[in-house]
Amino acid sequence: MNKARAGGALRALGAMSGTSLDGVDAAVVETDGHAILGFGATGYRPYTPEERAVLRGALGCWTGPEVVAAAQVVTEAHAALLSGFGDVDLVGFHGQTLAHEPRGRGTLQTGDGAWLADALGLAVVWDFRSDDVALGGEGAPLAPFFHFACAKWAGLTDPVAFLNLGGVGNITFVDPRLSAPEEPGACLAFDTGPANAPLDDFMTERFGRTMDEDGRLARAGRVEEGALELFLSESYFSRMPPKSLDRNDFGEMIGLVRELPDADAAATLTAMVAAAVLQGMEHLPATPARVLVTGGGRRNPVLMEMLAAALESQVAPVEAIGLDGDMLEAQAFAYLAVRVLRGLPTSCPSTTGVRAPVGGGIVSRPSGS
Repeated sequence: MNKARAGGALRALGAMSGTSLDGVDAAVVETDGHAILGFGATGYRPYTPEERAVLRGALGCWTGPEVVAAAQVVTEAHAALLSGFGDVDLVGFHGQTLAHEPRGRGTLQTGDGAWLADALGLAVVWDFRSDDVALGGEGAPLAPFFHFACAKWAGLTDPVAFLNLGGVGNITFVDPRLSAPEEPGACLAFDTGPANAPLDDFMTERFGRTMDEDGRLARAGRVEEGALELFLSESYFSRMPPKSLDRNDFGEMIGLVRELPDADAAATLTAMVAAAVLQGMEHLPATPARVLVTGGGRRNPVLMEMLAAALESQVAPVEAIGLDGDMLEAQAFAYLAVRVLRGLPTSCPSTTGVRAPVGGGIVSRPSGS
C-alpha cells in the first residue's frame, strides 16, 4: 500500500455488480475517508449472455451449486477488469447480491474477496452489508455516506436528493449544511421500490433483449391505470423508512401487465417506477431543491419525463453537478472501503435502520503480506 500520498489520502478502486446484471463497473476515488479529493480512471466489463444466465439462475439462492457457480463468475469477471488498473492502494469489492432478507436469513453478496486479494496483490474490502444486518439494519442502501460526500464535493448548500435507478430504486436525502453523514438530519435513505429490474426482465421474457432501449417501446404505449393502482396498493410504500428490497420482491409486477400489449406493458412498468419514487418523496423531511438521478434509469427519457412531471423538485441526471452516473456506485464502494479501513462508520440509523453507526466489511490482504 502506498503510504506517501498527501494528507493521508488513499487511491481506492471500487467495483460494483448491480441487480441489473449487466456487468461490472470499476472506478478510482482518492479520499481520506471523509472528503472526496479526486476521481480517477473508470472501467466496465459486461457479462456475457452465458455469465448472465448463471447469475440469473442463482438469484434468490442462499447456498448450493448455483451460488458456487455465480461466485466464480463474479470473482473472475472482477479480476479480469480490476487487474487492468494501476497505482491504487486497495479495492472495495461489493460482489453480486443474490438474496436480501434483512429480517430473515440476512443478505448475500457472492464473490470471494480473499481470492481477489491474492489475484490482485492488493488489500480488498468486501462483505460490506452483513455487519449492518447483524446489528438490526436493512443492509441497504449503502451509498448514502458517499452521496453526502458528493454533495460536499460539489459545493451544494441546500438539501438535495440522490435517486439511484438501477435494478431497484433507492433515494438519499442529503443536507450538506451538516458536517458528517452520521449526524442526525444529515442523511435519510431507503429503497423507493423496483426500478429497471422488472422492465428488463419483461424485455428479456418477450423479446430476448436486456432493456427498453431509450424507452422506445414505452413511449409507444399507454399506461394501464388499473395495474398501476394495484401496484401502489402494496404495503411496502406505506412503511416508514429506512427500508430495503430484494431484486425479486416485486416479481408480480410482470404478472400485472402480462395480458397487455407490448408497448402498454412497457409504459405501465415504467410508470410504476416513477409512481414508486413519488410515493417515496412523501417520506423525506423536506422537498429537496433537486433530485439528481444516477444509474441506468437516467438514460430512459420516458422515465425521466415521468419523474419530471410527477415531482415538485427539479429532476436532472447527476452529470448536472459533474458526477458520473454510470460509475457512482462503484465510486461509492471505493470511498466506503477507505472508511472501513480507517474504522469509520459506513451506515447509521437514518440510512439503514441499524441501531448505531457501524462500519461493516471484511479486509482481506494478499497471502504473505
